[in-house]
Amino acid sequence: MRRIHVGNALSAFGLGFTVPYLYVYVAQVRGLGAMTAGLVLAVFAVAALVVLPFAGRAIVRRGPLPVLLAALVAAAVGAMGLGLAGSAAAVLLASAVLGAGQAVMQPALATMIVDCSSADTRSRAFATQFFLQNLGLGVGGLIGGHLVDATSVSSFTLLFAIEAAMFLLLVVVMATVRMPRAPQVGGAPEGRSAKGSWREMLRHRQMVQLCVLGFVLFFACYGQFESGLSAYGVEAAGVSTSTLGTALAANTAMIVVAQFVVLRFVERRRRTRVIAAVGLIWAVAWVAAAYAGLGNGSREMATAAFISTYALFGLGEAMLSPTVAPLVADLAPTGLAGQYNSAFALVKQLALAVGPAVGGPMGASLHGPYVVTFALFSLGVTWLALRLGRRLTVAQDQPWLHRSRVVAQGTTTPAGQSAHA
Repeated sequence: MRRIHVGNALSAFGLGFTVPYLYVYVAQVRGLGAMTAGLVLAVFAVAALVVLPFAGRAIVRRGPLPVLLAALVAAAVGAMGLGLAGSAAAVLLASAVLGAGQAVMQPALATMIVDCSSADTRSRAFATQFFLQNLGLGVGGLIGGHLVDATSVSSFTLLFAIEAAMFLLLVVVMATVRMPRAPQVGGAPEGRSAKGSWREMLRHRQMVQLCVLGFVLFFACYGQFESGLSAYGVEAAGVSTSTLGTALAANTAMIVVAQFVVLRFVERRRRTRVIAAVGLIWAVAWVAAAYAGLGNGSREMATAAFISTYALFGLGEAMLSPTVAPLVADLAPTGLAGQYNSAFALVKQLALAVGPAVGGPMGASLHGPYVVTFALFSLGVTWLALRLGRRLTVAQDQPWLHRSRVVAQGTTTPAGQSAHA
């Protein structure tokens, strides 16, 4: 588990090195124009959508570790290719390889966490993963920003070379991992054949509901960070680019500071109630955004409200990290955690592709409808979570309570007598 967490941190650190500067690198440093730069960002999403349906089946058949190693090698090749590419075709091809590798890493690492954890430790393991991912992205972006020079191609080549080296270092670290087999979670259905796993997963009503909930979660929050909400802040609230940077830093800082404090609170709460609470917190965040852009307060108050919006989103993210991913794992039949993790990652990528396309134009021009729409989506998160909670077993929604009942039954049942007796 420690090696897996090191892997999460290193991969996030490598991505943080380059992703914030891709647009500048392609459009200005390489002189390929804004259109090519926009296509590069689109290629990342398209590559993920193409490979994720196959990644789930590969994880089920081959195990998460071989799939992760292949994804890391692909990501290293793509990163180095971006650093050396001088034409639009080469840049787009390298972006597709990097995007595909990056997309497959997520469900592979998540499945490894499931296999290396128990029901007792899974929430804390996923919380630690999320914490290290954000820390790695923040540190990588900070260091990368001091290394790049917009007038020097070689500085960006160095940046992509360091990113590729991080992925290859991770190959070495992960190659030493020996994976155990995690026991089946109580309340999860029995294992089924891998061949029919996608069809059977679509018949798994609780998982389908969780995927719908996940789409709304990522659409209403993550899909707005770098598109609609930033456009809204500049156009409606009149914030500067430096304030946008401060808001993103406040989001990361909230996650880093609050993650393990929040974990103590959510570990003994119903998972669906925690997700429902996140919807309410995000609705308040959109109210703060409305005040920033539509209120009549001072510039200082508008700036503070806008930064608070990002901080409140961070608080909600910290509550989701030990909740949603373990729930996906607990819904998966034995042996199909990789399939379920890949399906949920696919839903996330769809939301991240649709979110900016819808939110960007609205945030830039339809300020009132924008904040009202996404406040309603946040309240929709609350409704969907409570609805899902009615379909989950105690083991899935309240695993700590289920375990305590099992212990109580075990200590009070006489030897030789069945639990039903």
